[in-house]
Amino acid sequence: MRFVIFGAGGVGCTIGGQLYRSGHDVLLIARGAHLRSIQSSGLLLRTPAGDHRLQVPAVGHPREVEWREGDIAILTMKTQDTEAALRDLELAAGTAVPVVCAQNGIENERMAARRFDDVSAMLIALPATFLEPGVVIASAAPFSGVLHTGRYPSGATAVSQALSTALRQSNFLCDAEPNVMPFKHRKLLMNLANGLEIITGNKAWEAAGHMGELGQILRNEGAACFEAAGMKYTSLEEYTARVNGNYKSLPIDGQARSASSSLQSILRGHQTVETDYLNGEIELLGRLHGVPTPYNSAVRQLAVKVAAEGIPPGTLTLDDIEAAARRTLYA
Repeated sequence: MRFVIFGAGGVGCTIGGQLYRSGHDVLLIARGAHLRSIQSSGLLLRTPAGDHRLQVPAVGHPREVEWREGDIAILTMKTQDTEAALRDLELAAGTAVPVVCAQNGIENERMAARRFDDVSAMLIALPATFLEPGVVIASAAPFSGVLHTGRYPSGATAVSQALSTALRQSNFLCDAEPNVMPFKHRKLLMNLANGLEIITGNKAWEAAGHMGELGQILRNEGAACFEAAGMKYTSLEEYTARVNGNYKSLPIDGQARSASSSLQSILRGHQTVETDYLNGEIELLGRLHGVPTPYNSAVRQLAVKVAAEGIPPGTLTLDDIEAAARRTLYA
């Protein structure tokens, strides 16, 4: 069995690096300076237990892979890049290769199921920092992350069982979970605050005061949409017991994790953001089911503006979000 990590940035290199360290066959698909650095010097995976220079194989495109029986493709790119990636993967590997969506949001699985026979969903609860080519900081301990996985839309298969076993051997907590989408729905509610971080430049997960209140408003809108749509989401108590209660993000060389993966993309110069598939997912559900989502709409619109126009995070404020929400509500 070989694990082909497609879109190997912070999440992908943490998963691929730890699998490689535990003796599994891994191939990374990366791009740009990050790919060149891995090919020339190896991947530097920094963890609370120490630094690891890993000579993991890496290529730049699925067509460079000699696909073989037993390969599992694990998607770890941002959702805005998924459709193009799936097309490239299908043309290179065919439709029978098992595909695992190790991504935030809940649209990736639907995209993959249009093309591939065997699609699995994977919860991603994994703090990683990727700001320098060839270097990924995996800051979680004692587990490197929690990655429950199962067939999409439900069920457990030989793929999810094998993947769960391999990940457990590689310092992850991973259950073969036959009903994994409610976990991903809960994670989506948590990720709605990522857009606040893109706009304000402040750490959303440490937010208090008005920023913390806005985060709760975003989650309340999201929960109302899920309930209107009949979409189940894991309770906060169960999520804490099976996910967040099993790891902490620790400082590496005294430096705490500096930003969410969404903000890290902006800091690396990307002009697109995954908020279209986080807050935008709530907007879509709201329109389909008659639920107002003014704050998620405002956050999505402003985060898109920050990315597309190269506005430095922190230039806009919470007042700008409030004003945009009022415009959306009374439009």
